[in-house]
Amino acid sequence: QVQLVESGGGLVQAGDSLRLSCAASGRAISRYVMGWFRQAPGKEREFIGNVNWSGGSLYYADSVKGRFTISRDNAKNTVYLQMNSLSPEDTALYYCAAATRPWDRTSTSTMATFYDSWGQGTQVSVSS
Repeated sequence: QVQLVESGGGLVQAGDSLRLSCAASGRAISRYVMGWFRQAPGKEREFIGNVNWSGGSLYYADSVKGRFTISRDNAKNTVYLQMNSLSPEDTALYYCAAATRPWDRTSTSTMATFYDSWGQGTQVSVSS
């Protein structure tokens, strides 16, 4: 099983940008679908987006489309989440996840159960 560690979170102001990283170890992620989720206090875990093994296919939640971008560098075994135009509503614990299933642009890949491995999360807090 692959181990995942997120980093790059912090406290920023509304309108700022952040880039989160998800570093993998234990296995090469080059054949994994990689996803990002977030969970705000008192709310359910929310799908942000995912990317197929090559980085050529991506799927985003409507809530972040146009503001967030997922990319991956398989040579570095790392996945990124670039977040722009942040608002207080983006405050949450952000997780990356890895799936061995084939990538698909359906609701199945937005579900937490689609993914086999999870990181511990990195906190993003956005002040108004």
